[in-house]
Amino acid sequence: MATIMLAEDEAVLRMLIGDTLEDEGHELDIACDGEEALQKIGQNEYDLIILDYMMPKLTGFEVLQQLKQMDDKKAVKVLILSAKSQHAEQEKMREAGADDFMPKPFSPMDLVRKVEEMLA
Repeated sequence: MATIMLAEDEAVLRMLIGDTLEDEGHELDIACDGEEALQKIGQNEYDLIILDYMMPKLTGFEVLQQLKQMDDKKAVKVLILSAKSQHAEQEKMREAGADDFMPKPFSPMDLVRKVEEMLA
């Protein structure tokens, strides 16, 4: 299956998403804030990066902007998770290079479907 980076600052959500994706056979690398996520992204290869929009140290948007400046990481697919689900926010993320956007709250099975769709 795929190797996925999950950057989420909420411990319960991190555990729920992590367990769900691991149950589907994916290998997960987890970061608790944007700074840690960016560091791991620079050191590892991922098939998909899932970023929470609002995180400490660096937001998911800031991580996305820096990620898209890395020549060897530009092609990595990025899914943004956010409680900010207004159309303008989604467009801002897509213009910055996000491949898709998932509003919070969401069901674990909806996330699995979205991940599988993005990895296909």
